[in-house]
Amino acid sequence: MDLTERKLKILQAVIADFVRTAEPVGSRTISKNYELGSPATIRNEMSDLEELGYLTHPHTSSGRVPSEKAYRLYVNEMMKKRELTQEQKDAIARNLYANVTELDNLIERAAQVLSEITNLTAFAISPGKEQDTLKYINLLPVDARTVVLMLVADSGEVSNTAVRLDKPASEETLRILAMNMTHIYSGKTLSEALKVDIIKTFKADAEAMAMFEHNIAPSFIKTLEDMLNVNLYMEGLTNIFSLPEYNDIEKAKGFFELVSRKQDIMQKLSSRGDGVLITIGGENEDEELSDCSVITATYHVDGKMVGKLGVIGPTRMKYGEVTSVVEYLTDNLSKAFRLTEGDEDDK
Repeated sequence: MDLTERKLKILQAVIADFVRTAEPVGSRTISKNYELGSPATIRNEMSDLEELGYLTHPHTSSGRVPSEKAYRLYVNEMMKKRELTQEQKDAIARNLYANVTELDNLIERAAQVLSEITNLTAFAISPGKEQDTLKYINLLPVDARTVVLMLVADSGEVSNTAVRLDKPASEETLRILAMNMTHIYSGKTLSEALKVDIIKTFKADAEAMAMFEHNIAPSFIKTLEDMLNVNLYMEGLTNIFSLPEYNDIEKAKGFFELVSRKQDIMQKLSSRGDGVLITIGGENEDEELSDCSVITATYHVDGKMVGKLGVIGPTRMKYGEVTSVVEYLTDNLSKAFRLTEGDEDDK
């Protein structure tokens, strides 16, 4: 049995109605709203679509609902991405960059904006920094016994940590210490820097060496470890309560248990490939996501994938609209990272 043009139009109509209402769709509704024939004719076509596996028939209703197979066909062949208006783009940009001063804040804000627009659970994964290299290190005096340890990476990331000293240090001592640290660590990746035995290679005077070993070194190592961390930001977790699919308290509980295991879910999301990916229901490897759809997109620097942004929601999702917003936000994140890198074309 072939999918005729009429069947495809009826299927598309059923998907559109069900996504909008979350209620099983009957032949009379399609006949009334879409001018695709009489209820009897449409009922026969819907029966064929059910036989082909594109519709299912809930026992408590005479209407039908799309199957995962129907959503996959829709995403692959019928979905039209909704081009955002300039007004919508401007509004997203204003929200995205409002009160944001660092890239990690921007990534977290992107998840917030995505959740607010889609009313779904949104997430953003910050870039892995294993290959990021240190550019220079500085020690800035605040008062006689407090300094700010500043680490600057080639990517533009800056990490500042306040360090309390056992005893006062002169500006000259701090200058020598920072100069030697820069000489030793400049050009090394963050991962490599953690492996350097600086106690053996340090060439500063005894006073600077003692201050480094007792005060600076622990904060320096902790800052390097923090810079290496990949963060997962999740927003809109309570949005599921507004979705009919999660009226079942056990189903809602299962979803919360899943997203509460941040390390586990971050690993699953990070392992997804490059570009825009849409997985529907049983296509997700995790059994706990078997009733969900996941949309992810990647943001890049110099063609290299550095992080991910996306949503988790029910299979009854506005795929075209959500995908358009996800892509627009990842484009903005890619641009923000290029600007940080100093791309001349973006200046």
